[in-house]
This record gives sequence, structure tokens and C-alpha cells, in this order.
Amino acid sequence: MVTVIGIGADGWEGLPHASRHEIASCEVLMGSARQLDLVPGAFERVPWPSPLVPALPGLLERYEGRRVGVLASGDPMFHGIGTTLVRLLGASRVRVVPHPSSVSLACARLGWALDDVDVVSLVGKPAALLVPHLHPGRRVLVLGGNPREVAALAPDARLTVLEQLGGPGERVHHSLDDADPLHVLAVECGADGASLTPGRPDDLYEHDGQLTKREVRAVTLSLLAPRPGELLWDVGAGAGSIAVEWCRTHPSCRAIAVEQHPERAARITRNATTLGVPGISVVVGASPGVLDLEVLDLEAPDAVFIGGGLTAEGVVERCWDALKPGGRLVANAVTLESEAVLTRWHARLGGDLTRIEVSRATAIGGFTGWRPQMPVTIWAVIKENV
Repeated sequence: MVTVIGIGADGWEGLPHASRHEIASCEVLMGSARQLDLVPGAFERVPWPSPLVPALPGLLERYEGRRVGVLASGDPMFHGIGTTLVRLLGASRVRVVPHPSSVSLACARLGWALDDVDVVSLVGKPAALLVPHLHPGRRVLVLGGNPREVAALAPDARLTVLEQLGGPGERVHHSLDDADPLHVLAVECGADGASLTPGRPDDLYEHDGQLTKREVRAVTLSLLAPRPGELLWDVGAGAGSIAVEWCRTHPSCRAIAVEQHPERAARITRNATTLGVPGISVVVGASPGVLDLEVLDLEAPDAVFIGGGLTAEGVVERCWDALKPGGRLVANAVTLESEAVLTRWHARLGGDLTRIEVSRATAIGGFTGWRPQMPVTIWAVIKENV
């Protein structure tokens, strides 16, 4: 059994009796060097190695059979080491003694309602993850973010730095160049911010023409029906717009974009970063050969979108075989040849066939007329649970 004890910037003095008792009962105490210096005692002190997570199994094995305690900042189960240890050991082998989190303390100082605040952790993560949370009038607390990087992403926001919360060195200020490493950044969003609804304007994407247009994209995403925690394969991804908007629907949604052209693959990465979902994985290679779960260690998808390469032999088969039971497959066609492929598969597996024709108003001399885009045929099918 490993006991994880939350501790604040005020150290030993700020701990209740129960937490002090847990620490005093340990034979081995692990934590950061800063945390270990906050508590008295004759136990063996083990500072965290770097990198931490890969070293944890061996470290815990070394002290097997001894009373091991772990110090954690604030609430160990809120973006903390407690969640990592539970994933590694299981809930039955981890006992958690929580402490007020930095988020709770920040809301108390600011007078913000905790249940009306978004929290984004940028610890060891790119600042672009903040982008989908920036909406007019919203309040966001950022953990581990660089104030200048955050300010660049939200130029019209009001930023407050809350450092050393709960400790003797606590300070609340607005100086972005004078932030203690142990800080929370409060962001009060201005008028800027983009909707999370699928169908973002086409000009937000860098592309070479290989882009699922916004009206078709909105319909396609509705058929893919993303749910929190699900994984999408975006095959023949082009500019990656489907993968990007899938991931923007919820922070836990994930996507693998498959694209055979290296320059387009690089463009997908740039689009993902610009639009706030830098975690999209990009696989460069031609389908279906690249879609090998065992060779590339790809995770089976909850949904698949085929936007390019439909006429390549074996693409639909490989995607359908990889799809989880209950998963959704959606494929778009703009040529007669690719439409014929969808027609054959629809006859074999069923599902729905839909054709979308969109016209946009454009200038014709001194007047305005309709300019039609190429019609798109969409096949959507659910892999029934077996």
C-alpha cells in the first residue's frame, strides 16, 4: 500500500493532524526535493528522478514491503501523482489523503465559482491546448503555463498570476515577466474566441485545395458522432480538417490522421497546432498498407473517416476490419469512380447514402449569382456489435 499525502506551499504548518500522522508513520517518503524539504522526520527521503513516470515501477519495487509515503502538491487526484499511481498500481493499493488544490485556492482568492471555471493543465504540454477553451466571457485557470505564451494566444484577455498559494510567499499580481514557477494563471477571456461546433470557416485552414469544405465537414462530423474519449482515424486526411474538428468537440477526443504526401502531413500538424489540438498523431504513408495495427501499433478506432484514397484496393476493407464493434465509418466521394466504390459497399454492408450539393453566392459582374461546388456523396454505416 502506498499512501499519497497532499501538501500545500505552507508545508508542515498547514497540514491537519491526520496528514501529519500519515507522514510520521512512513519509513520511506518520496516527492520533489522542494516538497521533501517542507516536512520534518527521520524517514528515508527519496527525491523524484527525471523523467519520473518511466522510473516509477522500479522505484516502487525497490521499496516493496516498507511503509511508503508520497508527497503531492495540493489534491493528489487533480492533475497529480495520485492519478498516475492509481493507474500503475490500481485503486486498492493506493491510499490518498487530499489537501486543497491550487485551483480551489485560486478560486477562493479571485471570488470565482469553482464549478464555473475551466481548468487547463499545460505541465509538459504545448500552450496551444488552451485555444479551444478561449471563449467570450469565460474564465480559465491554467496550470503550469508560461504567462507570455498564454498572453500571445489570448491577447484580449485579462491575466492574473497567483503564486505560492497558501504559503508565506503568496502573491497575486499581473506582472507576466515576474511569475514564480509555482503559480496558477487566471485568464478572463475577452470578446475573441471560436465556436466548437463543426464547420469552421475554410480559410482558417492551411491547404492546397484538398480540404473537406465547411458545409460538408459539418454533415460529416454529425455522422461520425464524436463522443468523449473516442479515437478517430482520418484516412486520406488532406488538410486534416475532419481530425481537427473531431478533437475540438471534447478535450479527450483523439485522432490519427493518415496522409501519404509528406507536405500535406506537415500541414496537418500545423493546422492542428493553430486550432488548439496539437495532440493529433500524423502517420505518413499510403493506405491500406500503412493501416496495419500490429506493424505500426495503431489503436483500433471508434470511428473512421475516409476522405481520400477510396479507389485504392483494400482501403475500405482494412478500415472496416479495424473498426471497433459499434463504431462508425463515413466516407466521402466526389468522383464517379469513388462514388462507384461507395455504391458497392453500401450494397454489401448497408448504411445510408447521401448526396450534398452546395452553392455559394458570388459576384457576377455587378450582380450576385450562385456558384455550385462539386456534389459530394457520403456513405455512413455503423458496425453492429458482434
